[in-house]
Amino acid sequence: MLKLPLLSLLLSASLLSEEIPQNIIDTGEKVSKELLKQLGPKLKHEMKTNGPVAAAKFCHENAYILTEEVNLHQLEGVSVKRISLQERNPANEPSATEKKVLEQMHSLHKEKKLPAYLIEKEEKNYKYYKPLVINKPVCLKCHGDLSKDPELSAFMKEHYPLDKAVNYKMNDLRGAIVVEIKQ
Repeated sequence: MLKLPLLSLLLSASLLSEEIPQNIIDTGEKVSKELLKQLGPKLKHEMKTNGPVAAAKFCHENAYILTEEVNLHQLEGVSVKRISLQERNPANEPSATEKKVLEQMHSLHKEKKLPAYLIEKEEKNYKYYKPLVINKPVCLKCHGDLSKDPELSAFMKEHYPLDKAVNYKMNDLRGAIVVEIKQ
């Protein structure tokens, strides 16, 4: 349960970070970068070497495993995951509280006021939210209009029958990396 209204919490976290312990910010940044480092280069390699279907297959078979590997190397009480309002994998569906934060992030993004991170505090625990924005055209191969690639479209329908992670445009907010830090 949040102790402050969500908007004021987000604004205080993004604008008045001195109220948030620096170690929370540092941990959130470090762990979110570590996840991006594990997924990004490998996905880029598959896309460049073997094309969009191979990249989608790589994600399908490895994204969750790589996320869990990152989790295994964290301090006790620290975990990371990806969430989206338009998830491809049901495992990336946000909790009710996370959904509210994502909705607020979308509003801030539309207003061009989205900060580099947001932090939510629940009692002694924190959640660090790192926005994921579609900022490279290659991202749209799998998250844009899939009708342009019938083979990729068929793969997605077979492996992700409930896929909502499509029809994005450049600079759309795709979701967030969430680092949970339990104190």
